[in-house]
Amino acid sequence: MEIIIPPHIMHPHLFVAKTAEKGRGVYAAHDIAAEETIEICPVLVLPQQQQIHLDKTLLYDYYFIWGENDTQIAIALGLGSIYNHHYQPNAQYFSDYKKQTLTYVSLRQINAGEEITVNYNGDIDDTRPVWFEKQAHEKTN
Repeated sequence: MEIIIPPHIMHPHLFVAKTAEKGRGVYAAHDIAAEETIEICPVLVLPQQQQIHLDKTLLYDYYFIWGENDTQIAIALGLGSIYNHHYQPNAQYFSDYKKQTLTYVSLRQINAGEEITVNYNGDIDDTRPVWFEKQAHEKTN
């Protein structure tokens, strides 16, 4: 495994490495207990009208729909925008609109060397196709 960002003072229990299929991902540097806070990421909140501009950039795959009424978008700092999607995730994120943070919490024990994943739909039980799956389907039809 080629480690891109090794564990360091900011994230001693995390590292970033290449994945086989998804580019980069966030991994556990040591075992993480169930229900442990993995990371609290500040976010940059932008008005929704700027979304059209972000959609034309590499940031398209990295922003979150944000706000009580989904009327804004947010870019997570720290490692927040690098966690990969999975329908059976081992972590979950929680949005705090007032503090402008995303908090990542483990759902079960995550073993050292294991990739940390979240369900991009927000709800861990939501199996609706995510945007990149919809795009791939549209390109093949």
